[in-house]
Amino acid sequence: MTGPRADIGVIGGSGFYSFFDSPERVAVDTPFGAPSDDIVIGDVDGRRVAFLARHGQGHRYPPHLVNYRANLWALRSLGVRQVLAPCAVGSLRAENGPGTLVIPDQVVDRTSGRAGTVYDEVGPVVHVSFADPYCPQGRSALSAAASRGMDRSVDGGTLVVVGGPRFSSRAESQWHQAAGWSVVGMTGMPEASVARELAMCFSTACLVTDHDAGVEGGESVTHEEVLRVFARNIEGLKAVLRDAIGRLPDPEPDDTATCSCRRVLDGQDLPFRLP
Repeated sequence: MTGPRADIGVIGGSGFYSFFDSPERVAVDTPFGAPSDDIVIGDVDGRRVAFLARHGQGHRYPPHLVNYRANLWALRSLGVRQVLAPCAVGSLRAENGPGTLVIPDQVVDRTSGRAGTVYDEVGPVVHVSFADPYCPQGRSALSAAASRGMDRSVDGGTLVVVGGPRFSSRAESQWHQAAGWSVVGMTGMPEASVARELAMCFSTACLVTDHDAGVEGGESVTHEEVLRVFARNIEGLKAVLRDAIGRLPDPEPDDTATCSCRRVLDGQDLPFRLP
């Protein structure tokens, strides 16, 4: 593909449009339809970065209608192999209040009905390893940046992803807490698993906007409150991402990549060619 290219992708909220120097908008089509929005490509401290608004401009796509497959395919088609994907979450731990940034190392998928794989055609069956769902290089960069840029950050933990768009009941929240999970969100899956299927490095940074309903001290959260807390912390989160981008390793060609995320398809017959 000719035209603008990027090595690193950021999937996040519309507040990140001001992230770039000399941004350029690129419309991309994919076998799975259009992504949530045009992709914006620009420079971040000398690195070429592509940004995609997960919910589209104006936050028009609810979490269960985000076209996760198209979003990741579109980024890959522009050269992106390393993705950082911040998201807003509720905390399942009383000690991790609003403003805490959690860099999870595990995920639990409680969604249903979402298109969760790019390999849904008859043909060679493709299985990918997902025991460790997040890229170690991306996690390391995010964790180091968070420890410097946030008042409180947590390295490690489990993100449980629910279908939404409603928030959890108190009983559901208490169930998630009893299981030992850390934070709850609505967009982390199948985003992470589709990235793995496309042999892309993927990591997330979870910004706590509230205590989930079943946590001690937690109240019934509202959408307006989530947006308000996220907006209050957006500049700090952007600084963390900028720092993390600078810590990521230089890009490697697909056929010589050393990260296990990038080698997950080695030796498998694919039903189609990846972009």
